[in-house]
Amino acid sequence: MVPRRIRPLRACTRTLVAFAAAGVLSFQGLALGPAGASGKAVPDIAISVKGNRLVDALGKSVRLLGVNRSGTEYACEQGWGIFDGPSDAESIAAIAAWHVNAVRIPLNEGCWLGEYTTADDPAADGADPTPFEGAAYRSAIVSYVALLHRYRMVAILCLSALDAPDGLGVPPMADATYSATFWSSVAKTFRTDRGVLFDLYNEPNGISWSCWLDGCQVQTPDGPYQSVGMQALVTAVRKAGAAQPIMLGGLGYAGDDSQWAAHLPRDPAKSLVVSFHTYNSTSCSTPTCWDRTIVPLARDYPVVTGEVGEYDCSTGFTDRYLSFADAKGISYLGWAWDAIAPGSWSCTTPALITDYAGDPSPEGAALHSHLAELAARKELPPIV
Repeated sequence: MVPRRIRPLRACTRTLVAFAAAGVLSFQGLALGPAGASGKAVPDIAISVKGNRLVDALGKSVRLLGVNRSGTEYACEQGWGIFDGPSDAESIAAIAAWHVNAVRIPLNEGCWLGEYTTADDPAADGADPTPFEGAAYRSAIVSYVALLHRYRMVAILCLSALDAPDGLGVPPMADATYSATFWSSVAKTFRTDRGVLFDLYNEPNGISWSCWLDGCQVQTPDGPYQSVGMQALVTAVRKAGAAQPIMLGGLGYAGDDSQWAAHLPRDPAKSLVVSFHTYNSTSCSTPTCWDRTIVPLARDYPVVTGEVGEYDCSTGFTDRYLSFADAKGISYLGWAWDAIAPGSWSCTTPALITDYAGDPSPEGAALHSHLAELAARKELPPIV
């Protein structure tokens, strides 16, 4: 059984995005701060697919190196907020100080669409999610993405929690009732924002590749539901007029991409990206497996490691994977930028930071030091 992350279930400070002014930080000679803080005009962020690479607005190859910001997939549905921890400019400046150029944001389809009530959502445990869903939730996400862009960071929007049985666990696949509607709405909202990527479903699991592509009936501990396949979700995004890159995670909690290319959805924009998740205890966690499955895909498609980390409060596995990914030109984002204090996270959850000032946890030390080394060697070009 694949160990999964523990989702915090306690009440905490309810936070919405606050556009507080933030001063420019300086770290190892790299200016970090809001775009335009120097008074110079800064072009909009733009990311697209060219062959097997991600490129910026100037056509330069870029890698997305960053973190996951967990909370927006569960706080709203549990009825105590939208973000888990701060989401203001100061908190984003702390992320930027790690030399991060991308943040992955897990989303909840029911919160985005405004589908929850106290009566019909057992996950709320008697709390009222309605103040945090619908327009309030969408506005908070839009504002947070805009603030990330001010700090020259790409946003990856990922469907992680479903309005379906076991929706706050890790359900097998996106659901046929709401997921295509969710992606139509998200894609329409962000269709002019070229600094966004769409990660269509967090971690498919317990299904076949044919189900992954076209949908099927799935079972969960809370009951069955009809899933929707990646083809329908890609179509929903493109019909909404959005041409941004689309990330697709394979089977086995996005740890098995062995038949990814053989089941590729049709995409008129030809902008599909391999999504891969790897932890020290997941199925594809060795250099042998990476060489066998990920390296061949990277020859033909961009590969983004949407989640990487380890559950043992150590750094050995993460160090090995980051070095492998650097050598192969693969992007990666650590799990997760959520603090041990205040909060109920721990380095075994795993959490990258001990506090929202950005002090690294024992697990996060690997990513923190690795990005600092890349920055010192000037191997982190800005995204434009």
